[in-house]
Formats: sequence, structure tokens, C-alpha cells
Amino acid sequence: MAVEIQGFWPKSWQPLADTFAELFDKAGEEGAALAVYRGGEPVASLWAGEFRNDGTQKPWQENTPVNVFSAGKGLVALSVLQQVAEGRLALDRPVADDWEAFAQGGKEEITLRQLLSHRSGLSALDKRQRDATIFDWDAMLEQIARAEPWWQPGTAQGYSPFIYGWVLGELVRRSSGSEDFNSYFQREVTGLLGVEAYFGVPDSEQHRVADARPLKSGLEALVAQGSADSAALGQLMKSDPRGVTNRAFANPMSLMTATNTPEWRGAQIPAANGHMSARSLAAIYGALANKGYSEEVGVALLPPDAVELCGAELSFEHDRVLGLPLRFGHGFMLTQERADCRLGRGARAFGHPGAGGSLGFSDPDYGIGFGYVTARMGQQILVDPRAARLIDTLYSLVERH
Repeated sequence: MAVEIQGFWPKSWQPLADTFAELFDKAGEEGAALAVYRGGEPVASLWAGEFRNDGTQKPWQENTPVNVFSAGKGLVALSVLQQVAEGRLALDRPVADDWEAFAQGGKEEITLRQLLSHRSGLSALDKRQRDATIFDWDAMLEQIARAEPWWQPGTAQGYSPFIYGWVLGELVRRSSGSEDFNSYFQREVTGLLGVEAYFGVPDSEQHRVADARPLKSGLEALVAQGSADSAALGQLMKSDPRGVTNRAFANPMSLMTATNTPEWRGAQIPAANGHMSARSLAAIYGALANKGYSEEVGVALLPPDAVELCGAELSFEHDRVLGLPLRFGHGFMLTQERADCRLGRGARAFGHPGAGGSLGFSDPDYGIGFGYVTARMGQQILVDPRAARLIDTLYSLVERH
């Protein structure tokens, strides 16, 4: 039985709805959503299928939140750039000037710009951590403050899967005077746009969150794309069990195994546990694609000059953690021609994929904000073939009409 696609989209965009449906029919999708903004306003929102939570199956809704993993990193960067635009943080000032304890272990000269572009050398914690530590903000900050960089800051690029969020979140908390990072995010991002997204899901809302589960079917029939990113990551982890890549993703193991637990959902792990719908993700990126301004609600998230920083290249080289050439701006991954790094078709596109499939990006050249979320996790750590298929269909329609 074919899945029923719900939502709205322009009549001329029916092929996009057909492609979305095809992911359920042929690619093992079971519950997912897609949203597109253009010119700062919503033009399409599609959802379908079911999700599992607390052992029960529930129908997917437009506002069903799901863990988007690293797709939330761009929203952390947005919060940082808001504080930079207000003069409360400075890109080239040492982080230790704003957080004195951070100066330990040879980190006294690391700058905010280096953290945003993954050039700080602070990609992982070498000292083995307890599983429960990731749920304790203060305990994580204490460990990070004591940590040493894996290489001389500024000399190489190395993706930071998790530490990135705690450090940047703490800087936002301190500079804004907020109780915690999520409080700031609720007030200055979701509160302004009137959308729902969390870095720490309230207990009262956890029953609505879709469990993350493995994707069962491959996509060979849909997308001619290998899994070079996953293969490179696996090779790095096998080649050096105690190296930076292993430590980055599996120290402690709860970073990989706890994602459906109440502890994970309720904690603040900004680099990896943002929970939101596709509509919310697209609304934020849609404003950024429109010079920082949401036409839908008439508010600005960032001034235009700060939006320019999102897509301004700071680093483009072989990444020591992921084992692939990656481009980074100020907290955002930048588009490349490679299918697993292609964010739309505009040269200035920026955003961030999340492990397993979720993706959010802005394409200023086309005015597009894109959000795709799924509860079925594929093997990709960059742009998933499902998202790539949707992007290709979307842009074929945009360029035709």
C-alpha cells in the first residue's frame, strides 16, 4: 500500500511529493518530513508515515520532533553569530578571555573563529569519560577545560562532533547572561520565529519525539552514490583505536548508544541532540537564505553582514577526523560538488547534515531554506542519498518554473 503524503506544496511541485513518496516505497523510509522555504516564506511542507516512541507506533505529524544530530550545529553557530553581531563575542578574541578556565592545557590562544571552523585542535577528549558525564553540563565543561588540543591550534582542520557544542553553548550562555544555552535558543531563535526546536526536550514533550532506528533498505535503485564518507570514517577508526576519530565519536560510548533515552533527550548536548521538525529547521534556514529575515513572521534572526559570515570560507582541506576534504565557514559546512556535500546548487550555500540523514541548509543564490528529517538512520554521516534525491528534484523544479 502506497504511503499517503500529507501537507502542502505548489501544484507544479508534484514531482517533489512523488520523490518523497518514492523514499517510502523503495528506500525503506518509514517516517519523515520535508519542508522548503523560499524568499523567507514557506512554500512546501510534506510529511508521511509513522514513528515509534515508548514501544508504540504513532502517525507522523508536521510538528513531530526528531533528533537531527549534527544538523543542529548550524543553529548553535547562528546563536554564536547573534552574539557576535551584538558585540558580546568577538571572532578573533581568545576564548579564554570569556571563559578563564578554558586556558588550561595549551588552549589559551584558541579563538572563537578557530572553534567555528574546526581548526582548534579540540576535536575530542583523550581522557576516557564515564557514560553519564555527557548529561551533566558542568562536568563536561570541567573535562573540556582540562583537555589539551590534539595538534597546534590553527594548523589543521579536524571536525569536532561533540565538544564544539558544549564550548560554543557555554560562550553563548556567558555572553548573553542566560541560565543555560537552551534558554537562550528558545528566547532568541525559536521564540522569535514561533517554531519548536529544543536542545534539551522538556519531559512533557518527550512522548512526541520519534525514536531513531536503523534504515533497513539501501538506496542503490534511487541514487548512484557510494558511502565514501562512512567508509573513510570506518577506516580511520579501525586504523587507530585510540586516535582522535575514535575518541571523537565514542568517548564515552553513550555518545553513540544513548540517543533514544530520556537522559539524552533532556540533556543539553548542542552539537548532537537538537530535536525539531523539518518545518522548524527549514524556517530557520529560510530566514538565513533571505538575508537573515523571516518574511513569514516579520523578524530578523541576523543582520545581513552577519549572514555573510555563515557562508564565508574559513577552512577547506583534508579533515583529520572524518578523513575527507571538507569546507567550513563560521560554524556551517559549505557546499561542494561532491554528492555527499552538495547543499542545493548555489555557490554560497551553507548548512549542516546530521548523522543518519537529517539535513538543513540555506541557499542564498536561490533564496531557499531546506529542512529534511527522518527517524530511519542511514549509514551516511554527510548528505544522505535520500536528501540528495530530494534536492535534485527540488532544484529541477525551481529552475524550470
